[in-house]
Amino acid sequence: MPPAPDETPSSDRRSFRLAYAPGVTPAKWVGVWRERLPDVDLVLVPVDALDGGAALREDRADAGLLRMPVPGDDVSMIPLYTEVPVVVVGKEHAIAAFADIAVSDLEDEVLLRPLDESLEWPELPGQPATERPASTGDAVELVAAGVGVVVVPQSVARLHHRKDVTYRPVTDGPGSRVGLAWLEGRSTDLVEEMVGIVRGRTANSSRGRSKPDAAPTTAEPRAATKNSSAPPSKAQLKSAAARLAADRKAAFERKSAARTGAKRGGKPSIGKRGKR
Repeated sequence: MPPAPDETPSSDRRSFRLAYAPGVTPAKWVGVWRERLPDVDLVLVPVDALDGGAALREDRADAGLLRMPVPGDDVSMIPLYTEVPVVVVGKEHAIAAFADIAVSDLEDEVLLRPLDESLEWPELPGQPATERPASTGDAVELVAAGVGVVVVPQSVARLHHRKDVTYRPVTDGPGSRVGLAWLEGRSTDLVEEMVGIVRGRTANSSRGRSKPDAAPTTAEPRAATKNSSAPPSKAQLKSAAARLAADRKAAFERKSAARTGAKRGGKPSIGKRGKR
């Protein structure tokens, strides 16, 4: 289950509002945010499956973990992962006897398509229902009543779990893509922080937020930092290999001299360490 929405932050602190769609679990990124930016309140904003874009445009959220695609040319989005689709059926349904199914196995089933459906079907399987349920929750209730079946992302099936229904993976069904979305015209430093977190950037990344007390850096030091992390050239690698070979040869010679001196009862030669 996703963490509960945070309380309204105090007026004297900065805050960042992160929307999330049903079934999406932001806990992993929330933990990193709170560790990395303890001075910025992260406020979680639950939204309906198809309400993510509106939440951004109506300024109810600064960014969102939403199901793709989000309609509109004004939305930037970074894909994060794709969820497996599952078919939700009654506990006594014949499909429940299988570990997984293919789309073709739905040919004779009444397929319920709720109005908040987030899957993109290239071609609809099964038999169409007489009308579309208002929500996924309503569709699952109809499934429990034996009216039909519904295909949803796996996390959504878990969200609407009931004792009288079960679900099975649809191996060739349409996956549900989840990504981080924000409006192009509202990219702030905190949005960039969240982008860095979901992309796995470290706290010391050059794109991360500067420390409050750090002096501003100039273009020249930044260039030096970038060059210092560049991969070594072929000449550098060749020189390093030559030095390593010379060190190994010198160590071998010292060990041989020590063994020879011990056999003759003399003392091993010293003072030649590092001489090449």
